Amino acid sequence: MHKFRTAAPTRAAAAALLALSCASLAGPAGAAAPSVEFGAHHFAQPLHGFSGDSNWGGYIAQGSFTSISGSWTMPQVTCNSSNDLYAPWIGIDGYGSQTVEQTGVQVDCSSGGPEYSGWYEMYPASPVYYNEPVDAGDVFTASVVDNGGGSYSLKLADTTKGWSKTTQSSLNASDASAEAVIESPTGSYPSFNEQDFSGITVDGQSFDAYNPQAIDSGPYTETALNGGSFSIIPG
Repeated sequence: MHKFRTAAPTRAAAAALLALSCASLAGPAGAAAPSVEFGAHHFAQPLHGFSGDSNWGGYIAQGSFTSISGSWTMPQVTCNSSNDLYAPWIGIDGYGSQTVEQTGVQVDCSSGGPEYSGWYEMYPASPVYYNEPVDAGDVFTASVVDNGGGSYSLKLADTTKGWSKTTQSSLNASDASAEAVIESPTGSYPSFNEQDFSGITVDGQSFDAYNPQAIDSGPYTETALNGGSFSIIPG
């Protein structure tokens, strides 16, 4: 089994990747431009399998799915190094497929302290970041929906701050999995006490109905799934 990890790019490489992203990835009308301070980390190299530690942590179901929705609360984090980077997200695809349709929030420690931002990604295209404010303690709701014909709707809302973003995007994807997870593209997590997910539903049913697989990541593990809710805690 191969563990997929994305090495942290140099600042020059990140800038070059971001420039290419801005030139080649035209977002939908009204979408925010990618945020320059966060570079161009990919938040989901497809995960074909794992052995012990993984770059994804949480729950993944395999099957044929067209929608996922749910909520989470952003924890207060402590940066251990400037390489720390992590994101909670929900999405479709990525486990046993070469695409991922996803939306979430990231915490980036490259400036020396935690910086939060919302984003969506239609992998293998680069993530697109929202400019709206995000802080520890904020509650988020999100959804990813396959509308058919390669069209997807991705919604991320910060219910604490009162903002919401809905993006329409297209991708030739297979809808082969559904996931509610955390991820560190750099393989380096900041410290936090608890990351809560709640009300995760897939195709209108509780996530539990699909017997999703639990996967640990870095220093973190997940509690038992109960009614579409679980927590990520230090393992």
